[in-house]
Amino acid sequence: MKVMIRRDAEGSLSAYVPKKDLEEPIVEVERPELWGGSVTLANGWVLKLPEMAAGTSLPITVEAKKIGGE
Repeated sequence: MKVMIRRDAEGSLSAYVPKKDLEEPIVEVERPELWGGSVTLANGWVLKLPEMAAGTSLPITVEAKKIGGE
């Protein structure tokens, strides 16, 4: 699914899923560099993010895979 990852002015990460019109804060990150690991959203969804360069700038839209949650 397409997911837009962004960072706000305070440095918090969030994910927006256009197909579901859902925006949720990212509450847990598997890897410090973000890419290639999983992230957990505040609603309980777990998304697997693609491998990308560590310095990839945000916001960015990526193809993520939902691997857990409701």
